[in-house]
Amino acid sequence: MIAASERTGVADMYLGMALTFIAGAINAGGFLAVGQYTSHMSGILSSMADNLALGSLAIVTLGLIAFAPFVFGAACSAILINWGRRHGLGSRYALPLFLEAVLLCIFGVLGWMAFPSTGFVAGAVPLLCFIMGLQNATVTKISGARMRTTHVTGIVTDIGIELGKLIYWNRSRRTEEIVTADRAKLRLLSLLLGSFFIGGVTGAVGFSHLGFLFSLPFALLLILLAGPPLAEDVLAHARHQHRT
Repeated sequence: MIAASERTGVADMYLGMALTFIAGAINAGGFLAVGQYTSHMSGILSSMADNLALGSLAIVTLGLIAFAPFVFGAACSAILINWGRRHGLGSRYALPLFLEAVLLCIFGVLGWMAFPSTGFVAGAVPLLCFIMGLQNATVTKISGARMRTTHVTGIVTDIGIELGKLIYWNRSRRTEEIVTADRAKLRLLSLLLGSFFIGGVTGAVGFSHLGFLFSLPFALLLILLAGPPLAEDVLAHARHQHRT
């Protein structure tokens, strides 16, 4: 099971690619839907700093409304995963993914019903930021900080580092001085970057043609990922209750 608590390198790769694809789709599609990227915290924080210096406190407040939910989403992921670990759940990583699926369903259905209501747009931005923070923290916890789904700047930086190692000319033949690239890591990072880009194209096309309901297929994908470990824990709990 891709989202189970027992991890393998292959499971991490497939889960990372799936979630990076979803992150790219929601980020790009969300921009078309509500007019703001919801995973770009570097840009949001820089905008807050610029506008604070210029005295535009209203824009600073808007930035905070996006920044704070991202942080809270990441915190929520940590709470769910650690709660699941404390209770010995095999679905500890599936819990935040299932929550993300529920929130995407809410976003899609409410958007379909309420858009272009000003109130919905105002609430959609923090909701999407919360989802992005939740997902990014989940993958970070799963992979031991080797992967992130929304932090493309970090992915591109790591790709550049590994490419630098790959083309480095080792004039010295002393083993301790030889620079070697981690080809497996470079391949994984390239797959994540490609998944984010393809997800972005998919999300942009889908949201522009089908609107908010296009978020529902991504919610379904998350449910398919989270479902098996969740079902296993539910069945294990039912068997335990039956014995007692």
